[in-house]
Amino acid sequence: MTRPSWPEYFMTIAETVATRSTCLRRHVGAVLVKDKRILSTGYNGAPAGLAHCEEVGCLRNDTSIPSGQRHELCRGLHAEQNAIVQAAFHGIAISGATLYCTNKPCVICSKMIINAGIREVYYAEGYDDDLADRMLAEAGVEVIKVER
Repeated sequence: MTRPSWPEYFMTIAETVATRSTCLRRHVGAVLVKDKRILSTGYNGAPAGLAHCEEVGCLRNDTSIPSGQRHELCRGLHAEQNAIVQAAFHGIAISGATLYCTNKPCVICSKMIINAGIREVYYAEGYDDDLADRMLAEAGVEVIKVER
């Protein structure tokens, strides 16, 4: 048995976190890590206590919104957002952390990543978002694709 690298290990955990997603279009998981310790996790879905899309339907599907556009027209939060919010809710400092996410962050998540002080992002797949890429680069956030 070959021992997985740290990025492979944490990406596998992010994939497991994604299984909790209630999104009808895409299951995404995120893990915030510092010093090889998990600080917080998040998956995409509706805010706590609200009905999930699997219960009430998907606004984005119902209005034919293409993937990667109009992120604000959705009941759910992204996995990266939920990981950051969970850390804040529980008083966990994430400045200097690394984010492992099954999907490449969108521009909204990228702005949160920058302001949260996250220094590295590992991702497995996802669509290109030129503005997100430019902003992360400008902020000095390293973005690394993990080949699976």
